[in-house]
Amino acid sequence: MDKKQKNTEKARAAKNYELKSDAVDALANADSEETPQYSQEELGKYRSRSWVRIPHAVKILFIKAWFAGAVCFFFLWGLGTYVSSMIDMLFILGVVFGIVTDLLVNNVIRFIEKTPGENDKWLMFPQKGMMSFFLNILYCLLIIVCVYFLYNVLNYAITGLTGNTDTVPLGVEPILFGVFCMAFDMLFVGIKQLMKRIVSDAKQTVNSREKKGQAETE
Repeated sequence: MDKKQKNTEKARAAKNYELKSDAVDALANADSEETPQYSQEELGKYRSRSWVRIPHAVKILFIKAWFAGAVCFFFLWGLGTYVSSMIDMLFILGVVFGIVTDLLVNNVIRFIEKTPGENDKWLMFPQKGMMSFFLNILYCLLIIVCVYFLYNVLNYAITGLTGNTDTVPLGVEPILFGVFCMAFDMLFVGIKQLMKRIVSDAKQTVNSREKKGQAETE
């Protein structure tokens, strides 16, 4: 390589260095006002590259069913040979399910919410504290009793249709147990939301009538 080519290479390297230095300086001295602003909805499109987007409601229903199924697996199956009384077993399941609901299920559902309080509509007792802890235990005892009677009704119905009384047609296992618990939970939560909506609409109606009456008297 001759002297002319060496000088050309050095000049090209120096020019590239100057361009890179200018770019670094421009980036370091950039004004925040010149930075383009994008909405959270637009930014959310690039957070995940997954082709399968699971709906938010499906995630919450899965969480509720999965933890209920885990309670069935570890406590109903695990203690089934040691607890002979059905009443005692239902009480144990209700208490454990209530503790799991208050400490795990509700906190996981709060964790996946995008804005604070967004998922409160999916919870029977969304507030935190000792009061909600005991209320969740009582509430889950009710769910367990409902699931127990549902299994009995289904087994009686299947037995009546098939005529086979030698075996229990529908045994208790974690998947269906979790689905039943989730279904009753959402049924009661739906009733709660419906009652709140009815009360809210009634209050709005009363307030509008009072305002209308005051306007007429004036």
